[in-house]
Amino acid sequence: MAQHDHHTDDDVRVLDPRSLRGLAHPLRMRLLDALREYGPATASQLAGRLGESSGATSYHLRQLAAYGFVTDDPERGKGRERWWKAAQRRTRVGTDELLRHPDPSVRGAMNTLLHEWATVHGQELSTWLGTLHEWPEQWRESSDMSDFTLRLTPALAREMLEKVHEVIKGYREQEVDRDTEHSARYRVHLHGFPRDED
Repeated sequence: MAQHDHHTDDDVRVLDPRSLRGLAHPLRMRLLDALREYGPATASQLAGRLGESSGATSYHLRQLAAYGFVTDDPERGKGRERWWKAAQRRTRVGTDELLRHPDPSVRGAMNTLLHEWATVHGQELSTWLGTLHEWPEQWRESSDMSDFTLRLTPALAREMLEKVHEVIKGYREQEVDRDTEHSARYRVHLHGFPRDED
């Protein structure tokens, strides 16, 4: 079910029960996301970006390293401070298998991961709405906040989601350089789920 996004399929971390437990902590997830989005950084820089203490970011970066999510950045780690970078650009989760896992700690970690992603999505959307007026009209017209209700079977729902993922993948292959005029990081959140009739 869940794919936490970014870049090519050969740079993907597929979560298993052990690595899931290593990642399923709100600060670790935010640290990994920050390294993936903004590039290599020190614990102090990440602490400033995330509003945390450098002691907390240092500890959780070491935990992420122990599980293989982050690694030293040898190109920058010449001074006293240790630089970190994301080891992969994307995370893939076999949600159903992990939600039905016999170990309750694995199921709990999966719930933590999913709820934290949902929280981040909500925060990002709220930030966009709060800063909407600061963006040029062409960006306001190129944003969307829609919802749709359809009556589908599981097979049709899966087919639809796969087609949407293919469309997004096609645009990932057309990504422009950071210095391209009028370009910006563009976030797409995709939520699809069944609802009870009541």
